[in-house]
Amino acid sequence: MLKTFVNPVNKSQDVKALVLPFEAVGISDIPLVGGKNASLGEMIQQLRSKGVKVPTGFATTAYAYRYFIENAGIEKKLREIFADLDVENVDNLRQRGKQARALMLQTQFPEELEDAIVEAYQLLCEQYGLDTDVAVRSSATAEDLPDASFAGQQETYLNVHGAPAVLEACHKCFASIFTDRAISYRQIKGFDHFNVALSVGVQKMVRSDLAASGVMFSIDTETGFKDAALITAAYGLGENVVQGAVNPDEYLVFKPTLKEGYHPIISKRLGTKEIKMVYNVGGTKQTKNISVSHHERQQFALNDDEILVLAHWACLIEEHYSQVRGTYTPMDIEWAKDGITNELFIVQARPETVQSQKQKNVLRSYHLKAEGEVLVTGRAVGETIGQGKARVILDVHQINQFQPGEVLVTNRTDPDWEPIMKKASAIVTNTGGRVCHAAIIAREMGIPAIVGCGGATTKINTGEEITISCAEGETGKVYQGFLPYEIQEIPLEKLPHIRTKIMINLGNPEEAFSLSTIPNDGVGLARMEFIIANHIKAHPLALIHYDELEDELAKYKIAELTPQYENKTEFFVDKLAQGIGTIAAAFYPKPVIVRLSDFKSNEYANLLGGKQFEPKEENPMIGWRGASRYYDERYREGFALECQAMKKVRDDMGLTNVILMVPFCRTPQEGRRVLAEMAKHGLVRGENDLKVYVMCELPSNVLLADEFSEVFDGFSIGSNDLTQLTLGLDRDSALVAHLFDERNEAVKRMIASSIHTVKRHGRKIGICGQAPSDYPEFARFLVEQGIDSISLNPDSVLKTLLEIAVAEKPF
Repeated sequence: MLKTFVNPVNKSQDVKALVLPFEAVGISDIPLVGGKNASLGEMIQQLRSKGVKVPTGFATTAYAYRYFIENAGIEKKLREIFADLDVENVDNLRQRGKQARALMLQTQFPEELEDAIVEAYQLLCEQYGLDTDVAVRSSATAEDLPDASFAGQQETYLNVHGAPAVLEACHKCFASIFTDRAISYRQIKGFDHFNVALSVGVQKMVRSDLAASGVMFSIDTETGFKDAALITAAYGLGENVVQGAVNPDEYLVFKPTLKEGYHPIISKRLGTKEIKMVYNVGGTKQTKNISVSHHERQQFALNDDEILVLAHWACLIEEHYSQVRGTYTPMDIEWAKDGITNELFIVQARPETVQSQKQKNVLRSYHLKAEGEVLVTGRAVGETIGQGKARVILDVHQINQFQPGEVLVTNRTDPDWEPIMKKASAIVTNTGGRVCHAAIIAREMGIPAIVGCGGATTKINTGEEITISCAEGETGKVYQGFLPYEIQEIPLEKLPHIRTKIMINLGNPEEAFSLSTIPNDGVGLARMEFIIANHIKAHPLALIHYDELEDELAKYKIAELTPQYENKTEFFVDKLAQGIGTIAAAFYPKPVIVRLSDFKSNEYANLLGGKQFEPKEENPMIGWRGASRYYDERYREGFALECQAMKKVRDDMGLTNVILMVPFCRTPQEGRRVLAEMAKHGLVRGENDLKVYVMCELPSNVLLADEFSEVFDGFSIGSNDLTQLTLGLDRDSALVAHLFDERNEAVKRMIASSIHTVKRHGRKIGICGQAPSDYPEFARFLVEQGIDSISLNPDSVLKTLLEIAVAEKPF
């Protein structure tokens, strides 16, 4: 069934106007000036007063487009061209599109339309200067709808100067309503080609060729996590980011505490930004791409203040459109920074069309069931898994070689590739970020994509069987062969309600947003070690004493990791704060219990530069670890960096749901020394609602639980270490591994004793060890003892929840 987008035209407008200034149109005028132009007018009218800057301009109307068609009498010829259209046949589609565009371009604009465009452009020149530079963009009357974006279907022309060039660009935009990709997209979405009109927006250019630009979403594009704004940035004009020609920087900002006045930049990822699009001064083309210097590539394109301003604008735009539409409306927004004035501007905004349409009451997850050889990695788009034979295509003119169900492997895509993208089982590109064209279309089509892989087109061969996994965090992996995988679907409304709080064990910030959708009461164990080992990679003392490092290779590798940081310790603080901040934001305002570092000395030694600062211990498992390091002169300044990072999370980002936890604390006296050390760095127990827990993993923690209750606010049982130390065995030793069992009666008595004592003293107690994840009967035992919370590995939450529901019935 063909769709005709109908929306009452704003009665205040002259529906027979050929051109209207942006200031005269609003969101109700989509049928008159298209979604893009209506949105620009809406923001100028409604959001400028709130500080959102939008460049002005004008739009030709849908009436102007239809007047052009009717005045020239070409509709009949167009219908004849499309009489035998077959969008599944690439050659047929190309031929019909070429004929239609040629007809449009050969048809002269009516004189009245030319005069109206020239007059409007001259008014713009009076404001900005003679032959002012403008962007000329197509805006279809069926685009930017909640369920169909039509993004990039028609043409855009940048750096257009002078009335003749503006007229020519407008004419080309009219013709671009019949690009191959636009024809195909309308057909797929069920829109009648002759019920869609085209408006052209002429907007003052922002000189981002001298600065930076990008795209931002008011929602996380992969997980649908609605409390984060995702911002991408690269140097130069924004087309390279949209088309995926560059790997941009990416920033995540947590919206709830941003609105409260905090500065919650929870993630900053440096992109390669190898090229930038600039004005082609004196050339025949309006723009050109040039290389970005190595120094610039190593720097972020935006500073923190600019990131926060853009995120604030994303919140304002989302709130406004949600109010206008009467429903939550996440937004897809293009921004640009003017290199002359250093001002930021919003140049486009449209509703996000993928995550907002997803079913929310079913938890669907994909899981690989086998390991395989990884061919390439890149940025994961979506959280699914796809398979197929690879088809490497480097030129859009070769897309007719593509077969349905294959995996498209290419350098990058643009809208001209869309006729085959809808047939692909997955997409893999060399370049691009999470908001590039390939990523946007893959999400809309519901297929996995991995972008920014680098050498995918040389490492993957046509005809090769491959598995594309986007289900393992932010890094997508292309595996050789067809690996087995499963899809789990859980209807969330059918889950039982229980008394015992179910929390999650988590170390990888990249998984936090997606795992937060699992039914939970917060995070019972957030491990610092994963962030330090995988994101920081360097020993904290090696960063503090960087100039004194003896290991030249480690020094070189640290320099490679920290090009933005003259003071290397700031790298540690920022990365740790962002990692923990991402986890805390994902579960906010639920409690997130963050365990302070618990590396053993041999593990610390394996970090970059670590061997210089670590002793060699015979048994690191029960040696210099946890609390004993924090106040020791040999590590105290390293622990200070951890404290600075946690203070940044709580005070600067506003994530006060973070509870800190001290591991391997042997005595109450040692606990007091650790609290005193934390207080030196601004982490005072009780201030700003700071709670500090202790791991209950040593027999002394159990036997002195009453005294430890006077020092700490809560306890978390670490069943692995408690089993090890109760039974007197090394859990790393294969010789005695068969004796390791948390269900041993001695261990259970220790756990029961700790629960009863702690609760008698009015403190919280949970468990974050492996046992309840592995053994349902152990979870039932904990419930019987009256434990407050059980923290589980994510993959065992649902099955354990059901076991606990059964165990709670008699209570």
